[in-house]
Amino acid sequence: MNVLLLGSGGREHAIAWKISQSSLLSKLYVAPGNAGTDSLATNVDLDPMDFPSIGRFIRKNEINMLIVGPEAPLVEGIIDFFQDSDKFEGLVTIGPRKAGAMLEGSKDFAKAFMARHNIPTADYATFKSNEIKKAKNYLDERTPPYVIKADGLAAGKGVIITSDREEAESTLEDILLNNQFGDAGSQVVIEQYMEGIEVSYFVVTDGDAYRILPSAKDYKRVGEGDTGPNTGGMGAVSPVPFVDAEFHTKTLNQIIIPTIKGLKEDEIPYNGFIFIGLMRVGSDPYVVEYNTRLGDPETEVVLPRVKSDLLHMFDALGSGMLSEYDLQIDERAATTVILTSGGYPGSYEKGLNIIGLNNEPDPKEGIVFHAGTKTSRGKVLTNGGRVIACTGLGANIEKALERSYKLAGSIDFGKKQYRKDIGQDVITKEE
Repeated sequence: MNVLLLGSGGREHAIAWKISQSSLLSKLYVAPGNAGTDSLATNVDLDPMDFPSIGRFIRKNEINMLIVGPEAPLVEGIIDFFQDSDKFEGLVTIGPRKAGAMLEGSKDFAKAFMARHNIPTADYATFKSNEIKKAKNYLDERTPPYVIKADGLAAGKGVIITSDREEAESTLEDILLNNQFGDAGSQVVIEQYMEGIEVSYFVVTDGDAYRILPSAKDYKRVGEGDTGPNTGGMGAVSPVPFVDAEFHTKTLNQIIIPTIKGLKEDEIPYNGFIFIGLMRVGSDPYVVEYNTRLGDPETEVVLPRVKSDLLHMFDALGSGMLSEYDLQIDERAATTVILTSGGYPGSYEKGLNIIGLNNEPDPKEGIVFHAGTKTSRGKVLTNGGRVIACTGLGANIEKALERSYKLAGSIDFGKKQYRKDIGQDVITKEE
């Protein structure tokens, strides 16, 4: 099977790493890929948003399966582009059509979907740019902290939480009037603040059958103790100790099954991942958000715990045979620590030489996933804010973290930074 995977981050390197182990694989291409995928696959200089160029590549290289890593092409309708054309008959596509991708593409759409199907989430209201006064007045109905979200895709930066009323009002002005997030901020969602602890669930579904991948918890803030601005993610752990049988059963019955049934009731076909960001409030799950692809850096701890063949799962997903797929999970824990460029998530330098990548760990103990890297004249250079994911495996989270941090210490580049407290909040909760 010839496979084309779109994307260039740590998520895509982890998917490529897992797919490369499959007995079904003939040839793997990654577009545009990074220095890590370059060692497993053939990187292709294609823009994931340039659908016609991707189409030409698919026909020329006899691609059998297209896997879409990032969210933007899904929200722009890449799956529709290929499924609705008679030129790509037989091409298996992994990812939802645009109608399903709107669960991530519009927070208002997602909240209305949850309300319609009685899926637990925070109370909310949505306001357009001509309703700024109404939006400010709505703050009177909410108890601080205020949660304000740009409706569309904002690269993980469109959520502002503040207890300061003046800051909340100026945030509304920035988004709705000053176009802080461009089209993504054409409307805002104001939500009730939920006090609890977050966890991510990953579900793969063909619209009927589903399989649940390991749970994970990621760390968004740049600074230790969850301080500083939000990032794309500074690390992750899996499994999550507080996800016990009771919480899992509630999540399954109150959120996962109603979500899949709701898509069917709304006549929205779905063939791909649903990443459900949950808040555990007391012992109950509430949906914070939906994403319609795998998360990053959670993928770097979830896929190393999947023992079964990932390409077989994708093949089953594409052929309507997911109900027959036997998903096997490794009992060990996985953790990842992200090495980022100095200055991230603000401005940072690119093109710095990365040293220490030759000290590859025993695959049973750890894996290095590339996130923002490129190859130039035989050297691996930094090419983004999040540069390397140091994934450790162990009998428990503590042991896995020990291996992640050993890896983090062995790789270096100018102004490297990383959090030293990933997973510490859940280690004390382990039995």
